[in-house]
Amino acid sequence: MMRVCSMVIVLAIGFPVWADDVTQFRGALGISKETNLPTKWSAKDGLRWKAELPGRGLSNPVIAGGRVYVTATAAYEQKREVVLCFDVKTGKKLWERQVWSTGTTQCHNKTNMAAPTPMTDGERVYALFATGDLVCYDKDGDLVWYRSLVGDYPTVGNNVGMAASPAIHGETIFICLENAGESFAVGIDKRTGENRWRVVRPRLINWVSPIVVQNQGQAEVLFQGPDGIASHDVNTGKKKWTAPAVVKGSHASLTSGDGVVYANSEKFTALRPGKTDAPEVLWQSAKLRVGYCSPIVHEGRIYVVAGAGVVNCGDAKTGEIVWTLRLDAGGAYTASPLLADGKLYIVNEAGVTTILQVGKEAKVLAKNPIDDVILASPVASDGAIFLRSDGALYCIGSQNPKR
Repeated sequence: MMRVCSMVIVLAIGFPVWADDVTQFRGALGISKETNLPTKWSAKDGLRWKAELPGRGLSNPVIAGGRVYVTATAAYEQKREVVLCFDVKTGKKLWERQVWSTGTTQCHNKTNMAAPTPMTDGERVYALFATGDLVCYDKDGDLVWYRSLVGDYPTVGNNVGMAASPAIHGETIFICLENAGESFAVGIDKRTGENRWRVVRPRLINWVSPIVVQNQGQAEVLFQGPDGIASHDVNTGKKKWTAPAVVKGSHASLTSGDGVVYANSEKFTALRPGKTDAPEVLWQSAKLRVGYCSPIVHEGRIYVVAGAGVVNCGDAKTGEIVWTLRLDAGGAYTASPLLADGKLYIVNEAGVTTILQVGKEAKVLAKNPIDDVILASPVASDGAIFLRSDGALYCIGSQNPKR
């Protein structure tokens, strides 16, 4: 039986969400409309504020209504799961909430239970943890509802650690749990925490986060796993089309632009979806190599970062390589890049952010060390760059934010 704890009546009036807010993993596609962002900083210089976190986490922060939300772990063996809220201007902690883990906390030492990125609509924050715990708080930290997915589906989980982030569209949260146990994708009512629909997925370990795309005026949610891509209607979960040839994409998430879906696979692949038929394969490239880092498509070019720090820019229409640049900042690359104001912000695990001016060619503008281990993807909002490590949340920008 589904276990949903509903604590608060739905509010009739929402809260404002500004255009530069970051509401989910990578802001959906890793592109920000922010301009005049900082390009030079260090662990001591250029910070607006730094906030300490209680424990590890790989989730990127999400931002709405002047508030920054981030998840973390706490207690022995990550048995406590934490959601924190900070003021975007000052870094003041507004609230912190914790719940006990209900699922296994066993995982690879590179990841942890706060790997999935939370979501916000400005009114509430929705946080999924790798244990299968899903919790919703309002903007003031009051519990709205809580759900143990492993309580509902006891075989969910894997010993490596689940990490796919949810997506949100309209009134529905989309979660994909693919593992050695019961695997499924589910559309959950964001107001109540109850299932709107649920579809079976292959029992294969997978970490790709879903995305929502517009296909001929209709919203679809895409799930990619080792057996290919499947598109589902956002309202009913009905399968619309599949791309079974796009296989072995288990880390980097999909992206899209101008009606085309781009996916990591045995070969990086560009697809044009149809209404119900299998999508047209536009091109494939063995040179656009992707590791953990999700790609970005912008103004006719696609940017991918490999785990060793090799950045490739390809033509989004043909897949032909435009330029290749090997970063010399040291360290491995796990965080997905951010594109803002014609620049790529690329963070490595050693905490160095390399900033590239991109276009027909690349120019390194700066290399900024923060002297901290960072695996979470950077985001931009309120004239600042936000980075999170296991121990801290950094806001890099002017002391006089624009709002």
